Order: sequence, then structure tokens, then C-alpha cells
Amino acid sequence: QVQLVESGGGLVQPGGSLRLSCTGSGFTQNYYSIGWFRQTPGKGREGVSCISSYDGSTYYADSVKGRFTVSRDSAKNTVYLQMNDLKAEDTAVYYCVADSFTTIQTLCTMGTFSGSWGPGTQVTVSS
Repeated sequence: QVQLVESGGGLVQPGGSLRLSCTGSGFTQNYYSIGWFRQTPGKGREGVSCISSYDGSTYYADSVKGRFTVSRDSAKNTVYLQMNDLKAEDTAVYYCVADSFTTIQTLCTMGTFSGSWGPGTQVTVSS
């Protein structure tokens, strides 16, 4: 069973940067779509960015395009989310998810019922 752990969250001032990491184990399939989602109290999880472990193709939500960059290090089984120019509205718990049965666009826009989720990491953007 796939297990994921997020790290790198914290408190940052508006305009600042953070890099989140998602490290996984227990992968049994050859390829996965890996996604970063975020959730605030009272709202559902929102797909932020997704990356394919097959070819590194990426997908970004409009709200983060030009500010966030997703990347992968296959040797370390780790996916990163570099977040720049952070805004108060980026405050949320950030989760990563791995799914071997869907494309990155479907994962990011529609979510998943079959994916494996990490426990999340809190990102707070505040002065």
C-alpha cells in the first residue's frame, strides 16, 4: 500500500516562499499521477498542481499558475511543490495524493476515490 508523508509547511509572510515535499513508499505500479491539494475549514479539497511520474508532465490550477512549481525526484520517491509569492488565500492544509488509475488533469480537476493520501502539512501566510 502506498504511504505518503508531506513536510515543509509553516508560517510565512505574504510574498514569501515555501517548498513542500511529499515522500512516498510502497509503490507497486509503474506510474502514478501525484497531486497536491489544499483544504481550508469548511471547504472541500482543491487540486493545486499535479505531476506525472511517467513523463513529468504537469498541471496547475489557475490560482497558482506562475507562482507554484511542481517537480519530482524519482530516485528519492519525492515530489516537491515550490510556492513563491505566497498570498493569504494560499493558507490551507496541503495534502499530496498518488493515484495510478487517472491522468494528472483528471486528478487535479476532479479528485480521486482510489488514491492514497498523506496526512497533510499546514501552510499559513500571514504578516
